[in-house]
Amino acid sequence: MKSEIEDAGGHGAILGVTPVGAGVEVRVAGPAGEFSLICTPARSRELAAALARAADEVESAQSAEPVTVTAQELRRGDVRAGDRAMTVETVRVDGAIVHVTWRSDAGRSWTQGYDADAEITLRRRA
Repeated sequence: MKSEIEDAGGHGAILGVTPVGAGVEVRVAGPAGEFSLICTPARSRELAAALARAADEVESAQSAEPVTVTAQELRRGDVRAGDRAMTVETVRVDGAIVHVTWRSDAGRSWTQGYDADAEITLRRRA
């Protein structure tokens, strides 16, 4: 996998991730040169999880406007707008009814049925 990213100075760089032997190589090539690390698969998963958490924090901190979608457009990870965070775990469409399983920050889960065209306002889109 290769992705275009920027260094701290705003210059373009390339991030590459490839399997190498029993490990995973993370390579960054930019104007200042190339840097390479090799880590275990477990460490690479920890790195991916840390990147995902940091991305979530950045998105949460941004003052984005809520978005409204229909129930049938919901997807795993969407967060409903409101006083308490509710995150979509699963969505199952059964004809004109959409069954959405929500999870609260406290870990409680429940399933609600909605008309497929019911509008739901989201705090954050997955």
